[in-house]
Amino acid sequence: MNRDEIKTILPHRDSMLLLDQLDREGEIAHGQYRVKGDEWFLQGHFPDAPVVPGVILCEILAQSAGILMQDSLTEDTIPMYTSMKNVRFRAPVLPGDLFETKCRITRAKHPFYFAEGEGYVGDTLCVKAEFSFGITEREVCFQRS
Repeated sequence: MNRDEIKTILPHRDSMLLLDQLDREGEIAHGQYRVKGDEWFLQGHFPDAPVVPGVILCEILAQSAGILMQDSLTEDTIPMYTSMKNVRFRAPVLPGDLFETKCRITRAKHPFYFAEGEGYVGDTLCVKAEFSFGITEREVCFQRS
């Protein structure tokens, strides 16, 4: 699916939608993002040697896993990160790179979903992580107690 189709599943927009393409093959989600070089997160990380920040790579993994929860999402709900663990950064992702993800849900007990993912440039593993989500009502999500 392309960016417009991804927007029908994920709530991310504009500069925070970090997928150009997303496909599902059974239990596995495959995402792609081409690092253009003019992204806001590269402007200060680092000015003379831009590298995609690790937190952005984790966000791309999470967005990729989002397609695997699409049957549990409605217009009134939103998936929110609840944890990340065993995150390992193995190689940098640079402007011009095609960053590709491979994610799967390892366990689900609605409203919580547990996943693992890997991100590659070519055959090089750049990041690997385990993470979880909670599906939350939008109106509850954006209120402070």
